[in-house]
Amino acid sequence: MDPLGPLVDRVVPALIARAPLTPEKIAFAWRTAVGPAIDRATDVRLVEHTLVIDGDARWLAEIDRSRDLILRRLTRLLGPGVVGALGRTS
Repeated sequence: MDPLGPLVDRVVPALIARAPLTPEKIAFAWRTAVGPAIDRATDVRLVEHTLVIDGDARWLAEIDRSRDLILRRLTRLLGPGVVGALGRTS
């Protein structure tokens, strides 16, 4: 029996890529990319190709440290060119 993880890693991004770009799709990709704790502590919205993040300064600092990893995960889930940068509201 093969492990399920690699299959999920291939199938989920393919399914998400086919769905229209909606706030719910962006929220799902964000939650998947950063995990439930950061997701609960932040709000995001896509403005052109920048994912604007609002939240507690401590979490925003953590996001800044993980910026490259988060962008790679978002690109894998949403496709290239959808999110080109992460920004802050404050």
